[in-house]
Amino acid sequence: MRSPRSIFGLLLGSAVLAATPAALAQNVGPASFDAGSLPEMRVVGDIDPTLRKAQAIVNGDVITDTDIDQRLNLVVAANGGKVPPEEIPRLRLQVLRNLIDEKLQVQEAASNDIRISEEEVNRSYDRVAQNFKKSASGFEQFLRDAGSSPASIKAQIRGELAWNRVLRRKVEPLVNVGDDEVQSVISKLNAAKGKDEYRVSEIFLTATPETQAQVLNDAARIVGQVRGGASFVAYARQFSEGSTAGVGGDLGWVRAEQLNDAVAPVVSTLQPGGGPTSVSDPIPVPGGVAIMALVEKRQVLAADPADAVLSLKQISLPLPAGITQAQAEAKVKEFQAATQAMGGCGRVEEISKGLGAEVALNDAIRMKDLPPALQQIIGGLSIGQATPAFGSAREGLRVLVLCGRDDSTTQVKAPNFDEIYAQMNEERVNMRARRYLRDLRRDAIVDYR
Repeated sequence: MRSPRSIFGLLLGSAVLAATPAALAQNVGPASFDAGSLPEMRVVGDIDPTLRKAQAIVNGDVITDTDIDQRLNLVVAANGGKVPPEEIPRLRLQVLRNLIDEKLQVQEAASNDIRISEEEVNRSYDRVAQNFKKSASGFEQFLRDAGSSPASIKAQIRGELAWNRVLRRKVEPLVNVGDDEVQSVISKLNAAKGKDEYRVSEIFLTATPETQAQVLNDAARIVGQVRGGASFVAYARQFSEGSTAGVGGDLGWVRAEQLNDAVAPVVSTLQPGGGPTSVSDPIPVPGGVAIMALVEKRQVLAADPADAVLSLKQISLPLPAGITQAQAEAKVKEFQAATQAMGGCGRVEEISKGLGAEVALNDAIRMKDLPPALQQIIGGLSIGQATPAFGSAREGLRVLVLCGRDDSTTQVKAPNFDEIYAQMNEERVNMRARRYLRDLRRDAIVDYR
């Protein structure tokens, strides 16, 4: 049996709540993938996995089915799930489209005498490995075990670096943000003190009037996969056509007024925490379709509630091995009834002793260090109140009792002139970059094999 202290530590690594008895018996399968088909390409016949050949030639540069397979497997590995067999052809087409764009971007960089050194690529590769909490050699083995390769991810890194450099040289000099525009935003921020602001992420898919319906269908499938447990960050990195794709779609902190008129009212209805309600339905916007995810929410220039320091008592009730569903439901009801009627932290030990439960104390934990689902629940509790029972048949039942809360008195600092300038500049570069890539696609010679 785990000690109370180790059980409390386990809690902080868990992000799954079981609010009902039936949840104790739930088995959640791996998240599936679905990336949508392309209107200009379709799958004809079966694909022979043993045959390695060119799938497309982009202005003379070859994309092989090995390239596609390794990038596809990289997407699967990043999500930690499996692709249903019926979805593989559609996802392959999306990966092929990304590889075509990558070729066009690298070619455009080369035509402008832009070269990315191996040293630059390797530095970025090492950072990606660190994000996976692996050494370079360990990450290489991870990729090979997943059916991908270091060469595949390095090719993607090279394309991103090359395209960013093209934009810095050929697009950014054409973008102008006036000082008066920045000062106007600063004034609005100060006037909006205390209002809500949001940390959001995006997936942007380009669409024309002719392809709008198909792209909306593709976006709806992505939403379904993300709400089912797939990684929004992984989908954004692989499939988003916005400039934020390289950082998993992260737009940072924004106010509703800074968002597109079609996006702002949708974001304000989302709930943070990573659940289904944190991801929007597809939103038609100028030039395409957007999918938005709400990561965090706070008030402009106000103290961040997530910085509050909490004093918590955790009551842990182990469940016997081999417990039946009926017995588990009865235990949940008994545990829930006793802990919800305690009347404050002073009776925690007494109630726990009667239940045969253990108590652990942590009186210096920050709200932001709790799983998002628990943050939402505890944020609505008064001192002395307890959360609903949660846990699993294997780990047992748990309840957290809020015994104290010290709210942060440090206000969120307003972004400075340079930060606001950079954000506005990035938005305008992003719009021009999408037009730039559309022109490259239009002028390209792509031979599908």
